[in-house]
Amino acid sequence: MSLPATMRAVRAIDQKPTLVEADTPKPGPGEVLVRVKTTALNRADLAQVLGFYPPPKGASDILGLECAGEIAALGEGVTRWAPGDAVCALVAGGGYAEYCVVPEGSCLPKPAAISWEQAGAAAEAFFTVWTNVSDRARLKGGETLLVHGGASGIGTTAIQLYAARGHAVFATAGSQDKLALCRKLGASRAINYRSEDFVAAVKEETGGRGVDVILDMIGGDYLQKNLDSLAIEGRVVNIAYQNGANVTVNMMPVLLRRLSILASTLRARTAAQKADVAAGVLRDAWPLVEAGTIAPVIDSVFPLEKVAEAHARMAAGAHAGKIVLSVG
Repeated sequence: MSLPATMRAVRAIDQKPTLVEADTPKPGPGEVLVRVKTTALNRADLAQVLGFYPPPKGASDILGLECAGEIAALGEGVTRWAPGDAVCALVAGGGYAEYCVVPEGSCLPKPAAISWEQAGAAAEAFFTVWTNVSDRARLKGGETLLVHGGASGIGTTAIQLYAARGHAVFATAGSQDKLALCRKLGASRAINYRSEDFVAAVKEETGGRGVDVILDMIGGDYLQKNLDSLAIEGRVVNIAYQNGANVTVNMMPVLLRRLSILASTLRARTAAQKADVAAGVLRDAWPLVEAGTIAPVIDSVFPLEKVAEAHARMAAGAHAGKIVLSVG
């Protein structure tokens, strides 16, 4: 099937997500071209629109860090995939478009148990959660996990994945509806950060011991509270700093209790590094998705033409789960 010369895509123009006509990309060696059905919003997209988070060198300036669709074309040397294969994919840019080029190792097979809307919301959250909690923080059997932003796309994924793998998971959220969602997804305790002290709550739940691992995207004054919440040999891993990256912290607990402060991003990693993450997700998470045990939580679905409305919903912070764009 011949490909169109141009496609609909979304770029940041004058600090707004704007639908434009763009050249249809072609896959290079080791890459596939995905005919996109759905994609999903991430806070990094909002930052890119405002000029705070430009794509890495060589990446598409089209918005979007993930997509789902069918393989439309193969680049030289690709053997794992065939045209027509249904995939979920992580990208460094280009997801908000009708066609998206993806390194072959950054694709995962779309599980039959989830919808296209859920598939478009799967890759970024599962890649991020697995690489930070399982790989970097090395959550082990019998250990406990605290997830901040429990009703976010990352939070709902982390709660489900690690509760299903047998861990006690605690989560913070800011409304009764979001707390109820966290509990429904498997959180042993959902903590209202507006009215409760999460340090005291996790100490209560763990008999004063503290939690083993904390997944945090808040930063700011949460760092000190996170250190105070950790058990001996505990690890906190930061994936964003919504409350700011500059903070004064008492580091003595890190020394005395042998704590670890970790942080990472995915976007600028090499194709080979992302392929390693994909292999971990495929091994540890995908069987649970394929079995219907866990699934991406969808807040809302917008057509690509209403991308500005979708971004406004994310910016308002009232959503729970992922906000999806329907593309094709």
